[in-house]
Amino acid sequence: MTPGEARDIADRGFAHLAGDPDLVQALLAQSGCDAAGLRAMAAQPEFPVFVLDFLLEQDQRVLDFAQAAGLRPERVQMARAVLGGGDPW
Repeated sequence: MTPGEARDIADRGFAHLAGDPDLVQALLAQSGCDAAGLRAMAAQPEFPVFVLDFLLEQDQRVLDFAQAAGLRPERVQMARAVLGGGDPW
């Protein structure tokens, strides 16, 4: 997986989160930001990692996203590893 593919998965993950008001509230709570602060965070290079960490924090979150995106859940973990510079396995 390339870094570009990993960022695409993170972007798709953020779009998935944005479509669910409960997940948006949880994301805001975890970030400690309001909506304007979250928009500012989204411009930061580490934001895709934050999104993937949030998704991976709960099994059901990552499973729901993976199903909606047509991905194997393992691809989300791999994207996180690629963006974080770690071993994907």
